[in-house]
Amino acid sequence: MADMQREVDQYISQFKEGYFSPLSMLARMSEEVGELAREVNHSFGEKPKKASEEENSIELELGDILFITICFANSLGIDLTEAHDKVMHKFNTRDANRWTKKNTE
Repeated sequence: MADMQREVDQYISQFKEGYFSPLSMLARMSEEVGELAREVNHSFGEKPKKASEEENSIELELGDILFITICFANSLGIDLTEAHDKVMHKFNTRDANRWTKKNTE
């Protein structure tokens, strides 16, 4: 994650505008999640893509969400590796017995 955060920071740092404000990034993230929802609906839902619609993919939409998440974290000085570790700790403790585990024998 640290490498990705550095790579995105190097990319953004080449522009005078720098990172967008947190509110702008949240709006952009919401937009990207909507685009992901559209792609998922086209792939798994009842709404086929129109012939006139641009080719896109779930993979690219997830990539866009990852990029804006990294931008958001960088702009606020958040280490995403630490954030990931904290979230995994939460799931491994709070939700340790919430779901039916697969038989590992």
